Amino acid sequence: MSIGNLKDYGNKGNNFPFQLKVLQGLEDVISAISGGGSNVTIVGPLGSQNCNDSVSVALCTDQSLTLDDILAKLTAVIRTPNLLRVTGAGTIAPVVYDFSVSNVGTGNGTVLGGTIKPGETLSFGAGALNNIYAAGTIAYDGTGTELVIIYNS
Repeated sequence: MSIGNLKDYGNKGNNFPFQLKVLQGLEDVISAISGGGSNVTIVGPLGSQNCNDSVSVALCTDQSLTLDDILAKLTAVIRTPNLLRVTGAGTIAPVVYDFSVSNVGTGNGTVLGGTIKPGETLSFGAGALNNIYAAGTIAYDGTGTELVIIYNS
């Protein structure tokens, strides 16, 4: 932004009034924030109109997450791979990051209350890094068939 932008190059129009209003608006926001004000309300900045699909923005100095919190969520940890071959019912006891179940038998089995047919494989991932499935919440039943369960804990 060049202050003034007068008609001295290529017959471009003078937008000094607009640029001045932008700078004054920014100065008002900075003054309100640095003056210890906790709330800043900008109504119709620079002559704009409110829109039905506008989004409110909050400016604040207190953030709920610290850098240590963010690093803890992004830091990878060592996982332990596990394999089960089951022909009965049970649950996966530890906290699980991801798991797969294959029905290698001839009958139907169940995983999480749903049917897994012979030859099918179901894979589940908890999503982003360090998301988990709670301990003891993954139920299976391989009665009448054989299930191969692989999971990381």
